[in-house]
Amino acid sequence: MKCGLEIHVQLETESKLFCDCPTNYQEAPENSNICPVCLNQPGAKPHPTNEKALENALMIALMLNCKIDKGFTYFMRKHYDYPDLPSGYQRTSVPIGYEGELNGVRIREIHVEEDPGQYKPDRGIVNFNRSGIPLVEIVTEPDIKSPEEARSFLNELIRVLQYSGGARGEGTMRADVNISIEGGNRVEMKNVNSIKGAYRALKFELVRQKNLMKRGAEIKQETRAYLESQMITVGMRLKEDADDYRFIPDPDLPPMEISQEKIDEILETMPEAPHNKVKRFVEEYNVDEETAKVLTSELDLAIAYEEVAKQVDSKFAAKWMRDELKRVLSYNKLSFGESGITVDQLVEFLNLLLNKEITTKAGQRVIEQMPNNDKSPKAIAEELGLIGVAGDDEVLSAVKEAIEQNPKAVNDYLEGQEASLNFLVGQVMRITRGKADPGETVKLLKENIQ
Repeated sequence: MKCGLEIHVQLETESKLFCDCPTNYQEAPENSNICPVCLNQPGAKPHPTNEKALENALMIALMLNCKIDKGFTYFMRKHYDYPDLPSGYQRTSVPIGYEGELNGVRIREIHVEEDPGQYKPDRGIVNFNRSGIPLVEIVTEPDIKSPEEARSFLNELIRVLQYSGGARGEGTMRADVNISIEGGNRVEMKNVNSIKGAYRALKFELVRQKNLMKRGAEIKQETRAYLESQMITVGMRLKEDADDYRFIPDPDLPPMEISQEKIDEILETMPEAPHNKVKRFVEEYNVDEETAKVLTSELDLAIAYEEVAKQVDSKFAAKWMRDELKRVLSYNKLSFGESGITVDQLVEFLNLLLNKEITTKAGQRVIEQMPNNDKSPKAIAEELGLIGVAGDDEVLSAVKEAIEQNPKAVNDYLEGQEASLNFLVGQVMRITRGKADPGETVKLLKENIQ
């Protein structure tokens, strides 16, 4: 299987690409964020290209390790007839960036274009609020070899876009997915609007094409639609080539030149790309790659980790933030930025553990209460009665009591049932009210049973 992707994501700007209409199209009443320019009415001319949109696209290209075309950038008219395109053409730029790379997948080019309106065929209406919103289109080479690779690439790409702050993320993503197998004709699936959708569309199309080839049927070069509700693809039309769109330079928009000064300015101010941050975390904080990927899964979490690591052992902080903090965030369906947990709270919490003021088990209970909680970790621990770690004598006494009270569990353990040891650890925790160290408890249980 060979797969290439054309990913369209809206750029983060306040106004549209060629007019001053606002871009909050989802919040506004239908057909209210419009003007003669974005409706392409007779005599209406586009404004100069939105500079912020171009800067955001340039930053994304640089974060994807692209070379930047320092020649003249200009817009082309891409002609096709569709109800959501009042002009009969879409403005799309020549490539701004080219020959990039992400996750081992080559980026062929990155360019800017305007979003069409939203056509609703079931109601026979078009909402033009979205018409003219700036998009970045990222075109890959056909380097992807499986649906799983496509999913992994798209997840990493969305992470890069979120880090950049210049794009609106997966919620506005639409991908055209191109696939061919065993040298057959290329089939394109249009406007797949989620990572999960792209994965499922590829899985279905892979099976469909293989079944056709088994029967000796030819795979047509065509465009297909992915029906998310049924998780199938259906034929739309024979695939167009570039010639079918009759590209011409837009005579209403002057060419623009990207200067080296502008590139240097963006390089100096743009965020570090997540894939680069992963490599640095591995080297700088001596954590494994998987841990680094979790810690950089969102920019706010990565920033918080680096601040915490200035005050607490970096490997100890990484372990708790990777495992327990992410567990709590996932359970509550929160990002770190939404959790309300501060760097100071994390430092105080980790110091409670390091200073043996609370046990590991108690720490798990404390961190569960920390999201959107104004109380300090110590106050939470005091409120739950978790402050204090049982001394050696107290733990030994609890171990002996647990062994004496549970002879069946002891016999089961001696007969090879390891799960019985966990039961006995739980009994020690009950006796000590969760203040025994689990590792020391296991060690003492094994010594005293034998």
